[in-house]
Formats: sequence, structure tokens, C-alpha cells
Amino acid sequence: MSDLIVIGYPDQETGEKAYAEAQRLSDELIMETSALGLVTQSEDGKFKVETPHGPGAGKGAAWGAIIGGLFGMILFIPFIGAALGGAMGALFGGMDKAGIDDEFRSRVQAMMTPGTSALIMVVEKVTPDKAVEAMSGFGGEVLKTSLTHDAEQQLQEALHGKA
Repeated sequence: MSDLIVIGYPDQETGEKAYAEAQRLSDELIMETSALGLVTQSEDGKFKVETPHGPGAGKGAAWGAIIGGLFGMILFIPFIGAALGGAMGALFGGMDKAGIDDEFRSRVQAMMTPGTSALIMVVEKVTPDKAVEAMSGFGGEVLKTSLTHDAEQQLQEALHGKA
């Protein structure tokens, strides 16, 4: 079973630091993530998505669109990540089936205001004590929802394509 974890931060700088730490934890296998990204909202309300693959072309752009689509689905902002076209439809359908309910979406929407950021992770496995210790210094508001095995499989297929 995977967990969708969204950690909201009151500013972009804290979100960027927490995102860098989450990448380190992932690289060191303290957290095994199938999706990781940082979404920031500028003071003028525009969203930006950053993923470990970077903002460049190719795979990085695709991952940015996937994380953007995931976050767009949670926030009901379909234009984030729309560059993937049909793949976004599959992801959105997978999110609906994944049991991400309106209450979870509402809580994420409430935490995202101009000037804020959110770390998004789909976590497969984690070493809890090390991860909590590493991430606790950043504060933030943690929202978590567990994905059923079927929902996890549907989300994986939407994220990575069918095996």
C-alpha cells in the first residue's frame, strides 16, 4: 500500500529546502517514492512544478506534467500538466478511483495560497524514524491518505504506463 503525502509550507523557501531533503532521503533509500515533486504558488497565484528530473525537456518535462497533473487533480486545476494530453485523462481517472476524497482535496486547496508551497510524495516504503527526524525541522502541515492496492495499481499505471 502506498501513501499520498502532501506537506504544505507557508513560504516557497521552506518548501524548496524540504524538497531537497526529500530527494536526499529518496536517494539514500530512506524513502522509496514513486512520485515526488514541489508545487509552488507565486504571489500572483501562478503554480510552478519542480521534480527531481529538473525543469528541462524530455523525461523531466513529463514528470513535471505528471506531478502537475496529480496536483491539478487534487486542486481541480486541470491546466496544470495538461501538456501530456491523453495521459492526463488516465491519471485523472486513476485519481478519482484512488479514493482521494473531497475532504482531502479541500484541505490541500486551503493550504495553497499565494506565496506558499507543497511537497507531494507518493511513498511506497519508508524508514519512519529517520524520515520523520529529517523532515521535522521544516515544519509544515502534513496531509496523508492511504491508497488501496487497487487504487495504487491504477495510479501506477497512470504514472508509468501499463506494465
